[in-house]
Amino acid sequence: MKLYSLIVLVALGLVSCDDYLNTEPISQIASNGFYKNTAEVEAGLMAMYDGMQSYDLSNDIFKTDILPREFALTEMRSDNTKSKNSEGEWAQFQDMNVDVSNSTVSNYWLVNYNNIFRANVVIANLEAVTEEATKAQFEAEAKFGRALAHFNLVRAFGDVPLIDKVVSPEDNAANVRVAKSEVYNFIIQDLSDAIDILPTRSDIAEGRATKGAAQTLLGKVYLTIGDHSAAKIQLEAVMTSGDYDIIENYNDVFYDELNDEIIFAIQYIDDDVEDAQDFSYEMTYLGKASGLNYPTDDLMAAVDPADGRFNTLFHFEIGAGSSGRYECGKFRPLTAANSEFAGNDWIVLRYADVLLMYVEAVMGTNSSTNDAGALAAFKEVRARAGFDVSGITEVTKQMLLDERRVELAFENHRLYDLIRFGVAEEVMAAFAQTEEADFNFNATKLLLPIPQRERNLNPDLSQNPGY
Repeated sequence: MKLYSLIVLVALGLVSCDDYLNTEPISQIASNGFYKNTAEVEAGLMAMYDGMQSYDLSNDIFKTDILPREFALTEMRSDNTKSKNSEGEWAQFQDMNVDVSNSTVSNYWLVNYNNIFRANVVIANLEAVTEEATKAQFEAEAKFGRALAHFNLVRAFGDVPLIDKVVSPEDNAANVRVAKSEVYNFIIQDLSDAIDILPTRSDIAEGRATKGAAQTLLGKVYLTIGDHSAAKIQLEAVMTSGDYDIIENYNDVFYDELNDEIIFAIQYIDDDVEDAQDFSYEMTYLGKASGLNYPTDDLMAAVDPADGRFNTLFHFEIGAGSSGRYECGKFRPLTAANSEFAGNDWIVLRYADVLLMYVEAVMGTNSSTNDAGALAAFKEVRARAGFDVSGITEVTKQMLLDERRVELAFENHRLYDLIRFGVAEEVMAAFAQTEEADFNFNATKLLLPIPQRERNLNPDLSQNPGY
């Protein structure tokens, strides 16, 4: 991560990348003499941010950028994307037939819980921070990271273990799947606590959690559980903060890093073995997995060639092969000397999503809205794509879903949008029957399987239906 490389080198020596279930009790962690002052607790916090990268090219930790590889679990398990050659474990995602031993799913579970562990280590050692405002900020940042990881897990797997402290191997909390409603309540509390303390964008280094990031994430959480009025409050706060804005050029969102539209992104550096990424490379025909996150014909048919976003969404690659020469046009490794060591940041939260979520919050359970604020937000996104929006007097649920599909394609939103809008079974069942897809769909596949590796370690962990 751009800002944290040096300080993380210290922290990573003490914060293991092993499964959180294999970590030592906090009493043993404290006994090694670390986390005894502000600088050392901050090093632990930087290790949490570093864990979001989840990749160390020099040591090949976790093998892949697991959190940015989230596209396999979301975009490729929808009607948006596929793999180029439909082979191996990656084909399981596009066919929505994921095996319990799938290594990407297993590592996704592992990395998120490891980041929860890293956040909990910071929270457990806050007494070493003497300045009260600094202590409060560190806790708020850790709670944001812990909430984000739990949100990743509960949406992907349903009921999951809720880990609110550093656990020992003897602690049964890791063996118990907690009802997702309880997990969401915990996430909401963590983010609410964080919002009260976190600084605004101008008062903290880019790449660290901000008030706006926590408010945006909380708004998305509220939409996920169907609390539209609560979501509206959080999203309005971001919209009126003055910290974020739609930028003029859609392409610049992805290639002019740290722009005004970015609310939270995982940061990388070109050609740096400690802080580069390879997901950009894997999205090309040269990737080791022969091309991932390729657009489906269904997605390409949904985008008007006159749409100003088309050439950013889709890159025509002459060497990409007969399966379709279009690749994902976002996050291409343009400046790295070695495309396997790219520095493109992975965008987690951005302002266009806030505007479209605001429309969703205003619409609520209705099928449409003509609310002036919602219309203005919708038009702002659509106008940037080059469309005449003067004739739009109403936004329907389908219009909003279609706009989200195009605006946020390849950014890990599609599957969860379909689920949240209540149309996942209908859309995916229809897509499964197309010649392009041709797989058997059932609704149980909307959740991923609990990794068999975790169930081997924890026999009390139940499996999701259908696996």
